[in-house]
Amino acid sequence: MSGTSCDGVDLAYCDFSLDQAKNWTYSIKKAVTVPYQKAWQDRLRGSIELSPEDLAQVNLAYTNLLNQFILDFINREQIENLDLICSHGHTVRHQPDFGTTLQIGNLKELTQDLPCPVVCDFRVQDVAFGGQGAPLVPIGDRLLFGDYSACLNLGGFANVSYLCPDKKLHMNQVSDWTIAFDIAPLNIVLNHFAQKLGAPYDDKGVFAQSGQLDRSLLARLNALDYYTQPPPKSLGLEWVQTNIVPLYDEFQLSPEDWLATLVGHMAHQIERICQPFDRVLVTGGGAFNDHLINELNLISSGRYLVPSSDLVMFKEALIFGLLGVLRWRNEINCLSSVTGASHDHSSGIIWPKPEI
Repeated sequence: MSGTSCDGVDLAYCDFSLDQAKNWTYSIKKAVTVPYQKAWQDRLRGSIELSPEDLAQVNLAYTNLLNQFILDFINREQIENLDLICSHGHTVRHQPDFGTTLQIGNLKELTQDLPCPVVCDFRVQDVAFGGQGAPLVPIGDRLLFGDYSACLNLGGFANVSYLCPDKKLHMNQVSDWTIAFDIAPLNIVLNHFAQKLGAPYDDKGVFAQSGQLDRSLLARLNALDYYTQPPPKSLGLEWVQTNIVPLYDEFQLSPEDWLATLVGHMAHQIERICQPFDRVLVTGGGAFNDHLINELNLISSGRYLVPSSDLVMFKEALIFGLLGVLRWRNEINCLSSVTGASHDHSSGIIWPKPEI
């Protein structure tokens, strides 16, 4: 799993079990984040501007990079008897309203020397069916974390999934009542200002806590049209470049004040959506931003719950593993109620184990 913040690749070795009552359980046996070298970070961030020919070259090089990361992880951890390798790749372009989404790293070359089949490229089919291609994690939220009233992921973007309130009698079903969408940009903009202060990210939200909230900027952010649109909806880098980046020059604030205002904006938008829910599971790198979590719990009486660090860091990789298992079993792993696709479906390319 590689996220929009471009910090690295999450690799998780997971075990999934299905009991006689059709309930899924899981364990994360080993997990690690392999950081990108700066050259790859720059390459990924700049890939949106590339020509189709240059992007094809980056796609192949990135596929080979992922293949090496996977092989190194398997060998280092001495992992044997794998059933599947499930890979999300890295999102370069995401414009579902124009029928476009591209996750690089999903070419057949990904299978080189790997010991089992690969399931990958989960988003393209959903967009072809008229969906947003995102978010895809909610089916895993329902199957693995149904004891929470909502699941909040704080990654490059903040996104949420929850059970439609008038359908709570049907908790053991996964169908048209699961709702999920991107709430707001998060680390994709927070990291930008932290890097201006010489850090890759705002560790525990210390920079934001030292800044002053600018109410004019806060009002502009909260007035963005996206927040009044109904789901299904999703965000991408293109939206940030169009709606957030122009404000960087208009509001000549210090990085600390930008961070303070962004955290205030994010907390407001998250709580606006999550206010009805009594237990919200919080994962993703933003869960380590103590200042943001404190702001959320200050306005919500402590309803935002942060689990163990392994689950915080690797929940998304865990769930894309489950999506791959569901695809392998030819079971639904994309929900039309979440993405807006024409119907529920089983999405992902299956590359067979390479011949020796």
